[in-house]
Amino acid sequence: MSTVAIIDRSAPAHEGKEVAQALSPSERQHLALQALSGQQPITTLAEQHQVSRQFIYAQKDKAQAALTDAFEESGDDQQVLFYLPVTKAWLRQVVLGLVLIGHSSFRGVLEFFAALLDQPISLGGVHTIVHQGVAAARQVQATEVWSTIRVGAHDEIFQSHQPILVGCDVDSSYCYLLAQEAHRDATTWGVHLLDLQDKGLALEHAIADGGKGLRAGQELACPGLPCWGDHFHLFQELGRLSTYAQHRALGTLTACEKLEHQMHRAKQQAQGNTLSKKLAHAPQRQQQALDLADEIATLVQWLQEDILAVIGPDLSTRQALYDWVVEALRVREPQLPHRIGPVRRLLENGRDDFLAFAQRLDEHLGQLATRFQVAPHRVRALFEVQALPLELPARWQQEGRLRGSLGKNFVPLKEALTQLIDTTVRASSVVENLNSRLRNYFFLRKHLGPEYLDLLRFFLNHRRFLRSEHPQRVGKSPAEVLTGKAHPHWLELLGFERFRKCA
Repeated sequence: MSTVAIIDRSAPAHEGKEVAQALSPSERQHLALQALSGQQPITTLAEQHQVSRQFIYAQKDKAQAALTDAFEESGDDQQVLFYLPVTKAWLRQVVLGLVLIGHSSFRGVLEFFAALLDQPISLGGVHTIVHQGVAAARQVQATEVWSTIRVGAHDEIFQSHQPILVGCDVDSSYCYLLAQEAHRDATTWGVHLLDLQDKGLALEHAIADGGKGLRAGQELACPGLPCWGDHFHLFQELGRLSTYAQHRALGTLTACEKLEHQMHRAKQQAQGNTLSKKLAHAPQRQQQALDLADEIATLVQWLQEDILAVIGPDLSTRQALYDWVVEALRVREPQLPHRIGPVRRLLENGRDDFLAFAQRLDEHLGQLATRFQVAPHRVRALFEVQALPLELPARWQQEGRLRGSLGKNFVPLKEALTQLIDTTVRASSVVENLNSRLRNYFFLRKHLGPEYLDLLRFFLNHRRFLRSEHPQRVGKSPAEVLTGKAHPHWLELLGFERFRKCA
């Protein structure tokens, strides 16, 4: 039987060879994965990519070999992979890495050294190394420049019943204030905010909850600086109210079913008269609880998704709708006074703060209308269209009409609106995220006292994000996102030389 060369039938051999040579490594990898998957015949793949079947089989074999090698157990676990130059400086890096990256306690560091390095280290030695890290971190922080921070989130978190004052940049999550204090009154906040201003902090506005000391201190230190209401805590309270009402309604359903079961058993024993009165009122109470839960859920949804959403109507319309929701809660308050009352008062007292973002949006939309010389109602229309789902045909129909009326201004105006939407932050959730990370380092407070917060602020500001919901942050530290400039690894900023394997 004669041997015949197998080539792509859709192109001459020399053309197939040229195409194969022109494929990049990533394209060859994708082709190999397609061949391994078996979803398409090799012949079909060869015709699609204008290469020979032999070439595809070769890529498939390479991928299969790499896959087998990756999952194959190494035959020699004792093979030396590389050598480490163990010096005192390297051991100090290990201590800081264990404490800050691994959240290891001081005694955990001692155990690690004894178990894996066969190197004794004392508790005082670990304390000294970490304490020296605090001093080095403070030197780096002394050169910080905060003039680019425009919106700050302020809050008070607690550790062992002691307040810690926190301030973060909402765009980069950079923390510029992290201080433990005995009090959280207006004077304490005012002093810290004045110190921050001396270092160049010039905010356009701040975001904070209803803390009286925080807001009073900001007014003392920064008169006239807008302080938006924090939607994070507000939405938490609204969620708790809605959940409670739903659980209460489910409880009445269960109670009614239980009462009906008891009534059925009582009738069998000719004793149903004692439960008839309770059972007569049960369906009414059940329906009232269900109606209240549905109404509260609807009001909460309107607040979250319409009235307090970034994309929405103008300020005056939002205020009217907001007041209507507050009044609707007031009407229903007698049914659940201990639950609805606090939320209704929170909404009523904080209306202007919670809607402050809408005033800024109206101002920016007016500026965009002037900048692009288009009618304000068209800018508003294009702004509100962005809230519609991408899969909804009505969105593209409305955008099509606006594209025709706006002409060449459509694309740049839409880009400007997208940026406005992305940069409108209404919650101090960045502070809550920071608080959740600080909890892993409570043990440091025992050994170092309040100064450990300086080391943590340095570490969290200069540690690079491995992953993030914001793509622009991945692979960068908060300091790099804030300044737009790269900096050395945080260990190198502390004066260490990191280990690197030889090529």
